[in-house]
Amino acid sequence: PCSPPAERTEKVLGEFCRCYQEQYGVALFNSVRYEIEGNGGPQAQLLHRKVPLDDHVIFSGNLFQYIEENKKWRNRFCVVPHNYGLVLYENKLAYERDLQPRVLVNSAGYKVLTSVDQYLELVSSSLPGVTPKSGHSPILKCPTDFPLILWHPYARHYYFCVMTGKEQERWKAVFQACVRHCNNGISEDSRVEAPAFTDAVRMYRQAKEQYGTWDMLCGNQTQVLSNLVMEELLPELRSAIGPRLKGKAQERQRAWIQISDTVYRMVYEQTKAQYGAVVAQCEQERPQLESTIRTDMDQIITSKEHVASKIRAFVLPKAEICVRNHVQPYISSILEALMAPTSQGFAEVRELFFKEVTDMNMNVVNEGGLEKLPEYMEKLSHLAFHPVKMQSCYEKMDQLKLEGLQQRFDVSSTSVFKQRAQIHMRQQMDDAVFTLETLLHQELGKLQGKDDLCKSIQRILERVLKKYDYDSSTVRKKFFREALLQITIPFLLKKLAPTCKGELSKFQELIFEDFASFILVENTYEEVVLQSVMKDIMQAVKEAAVQRKHNLYRDSVVMHNSDPNLHLLGEGIAIDWAEEQPQPESDRRRRAKQVVSVIQDDDGALPYELGAVGLPQPRLPAPDGLEEIREALAKESAEAAAEPGQRLPNGTGTSDEPAAIVQASPEVAQGTAAVPAASPAAQAPAPAPAPGMICQQPSDKETGEEVTPPSSERSPLQPLATTESREGVQTEF
Repeated sequence: PCSPPAERTEKVLGEFCRCYQEQYGVALFNSVRYEIEGNGGPQAQLLHRKVPLDDHVIFSGNLFQYIEENKKWRNRFCVVPHNYGLVLYENKLAYERDLQPRVLVNSAGYKVLTSVDQYLELVSSSLPGVTPKSGHSPILKCPTDFPLILWHPYARHYYFCVMTGKEQERWKAVFQACVRHCNNGISEDSRVEAPAFTDAVRMYRQAKEQYGTWDMLCGNQTQVLSNLVMEELLPELRSAIGPRLKGKAQERQRAWIQISDTVYRMVYEQTKAQYGAVVAQCEQERPQLESTIRTDMDQIITSKEHVASKIRAFVLPKAEICVRNHVQPYISSILEALMAPTSQGFAEVRELFFKEVTDMNMNVVNEGGLEKLPEYMEKLSHLAFHPVKMQSCYEKMDQLKLEGLQQRFDVSSTSVFKQRAQIHMRQQMDDAVFTLETLLHQELGKLQGKDDLCKSIQRILERVLKKYDYDSSTVRKKFFREALLQITIPFLLKKLAPTCKGELSKFQELIFEDFASFILVENTYEEVVLQSVMKDIMQAVKEAAVQRKHNLYRDSVVMHNSDPNLHLLGEGIAIDWAEEQPQPESDRRRRAKQVVSVIQDDDGALPYELGAVGLPQPRLPAPDGLEEIREALAKESAEAAAEPGQRLPNGTGTSDEPAAIVQASPEVAQGTAAVPAASPAAQAPAPAPAPGMICQQPSDKETGEEVTPPSSERSPLQPLATTESREGVQTEF
């Protein structure tokens, strides 16, 4: 029998929260111990940007969205702000007038699909036994050959399409960047709550005999927990409700998607409240726990070592045999499979950074020296967050294949490792850019003329590349070690469970009651298992570095005090290149809101883009094929052409010049090393937006989508009409 969702959710969360409270004490102890003992790891050579680039837009452009309520395709203007939310407006004019968006989407846990057949296959597998008969209309028909679908195993799906393959590739890169960023929703800055949460998730799943990587460890804590509940709840719902669904196969599939989405929203709200209460309780108890830890640190460490030695004597012989027979022979194969695509991706990051800085240097020489430098540097500062430019780096990880190893070690998919490596690539790119920015900014007062500036940029570039090579090696070696542990440890725990896990309870009596909050037998057992394989993993990575495979440095190679004062520079006030430019204050405000994606559509304007900008949106029909939608688009284009030309805040014209999907900067659009002076039209600054205009962005805490009627308009200073309860997943209405 299927228990009600609320009841089932409360049961799962009750068990999880007990795990979390146990892990909280251990994580707090580890955090305080780390603070006291420190870490002897190598110091990064590149600087890390401490003040994030919050005031910018990642990408914007037009695409079609399928509206399920009226089964029609509608033109939408999509904006991706710095927090990687997808914000959909009625049209570009609505965005520029600061009207409320139609939809806000947090894409954590979603998959980006570019094939309707692939989508239909996933839909069919979610409700087994329900497949449309041949000749019947499928659940979704796309009017173009270039769909983009956001699919989630539990939440609602989003359907988009564009007109060309080139657009599809761009938007796929943008959507994947959003998914990658939102999946990484548990902040690593929290040294207590984050490890306590992830360890609690792992312990909870292992108690259910679910070992190995988990694809749905995506998003913030509430989203992850909702996925954990749905993983158990959905099969029950499917068995109870599936047979009762009526109608044609497509209707039953649609009904099931809506039911799943509705339940997911209910689970999300309940999870948010229940988990929030437990976190608040732990935070309330933290001062007392921390006081005990600091007072009794030495005794706790001694007690833990005593327990660990007893567990080690019992477990280690069995673990070493298991490692020797089932893990050791495969470590080098796993490492090689990880090293090749990862190192190619980091090499591509280096190449892209070199190319962009060299192109900028050539443009400075060709176009105006110091006067143009702030403009170029402001664009360069966003390079790491440019999803289309960075795609050439990210796509190297698509080559990662574990093949037979994946089944042997119970790795459900390689996506966890791909996304982790891609996040490291983005961070290393931003660190390299920020280091170059900082060093160059320090030199500005000493430079005389173009030639001096050009030589200085080249010299700083060479210094930064050396630092990048060192940091890249350090980051990759750490990533390889962590990935090998993530693959092998769950496998070992599963192998050892029948002979070891049942005996662990006898070690509980060795722990003093006063220290029971900080020493857990299960965690200590896992540390012993980790030690059994860590030596082999460290040795494999070390040998790869000694052989100089994939440009890895040996651990003995340390860059001592190459720039002793560099890290002091990184502690200063963040550089604002816009402030370096002689321009009116209104222009500075405009630049902060300007779209930074520098992409020029070589094919000219899309037929629907002209109609989308500055004109009322005609209601498109719900066409079954491409011809109908093309006719509707042509009509829009004709209406747009009749309107007088105007220039929009991000520099795109409605009729005076071809409108690119995203406004491009002159030097990058042409993609050459030595770029001649841009045309006056390309260089002309766009007018500032109306006073008080604010770039609408979703909250960083936004975890779903919020949809508002298109007619709602508000004062520029009035915040979005949201409530505290709307921070979660929302229903479109």
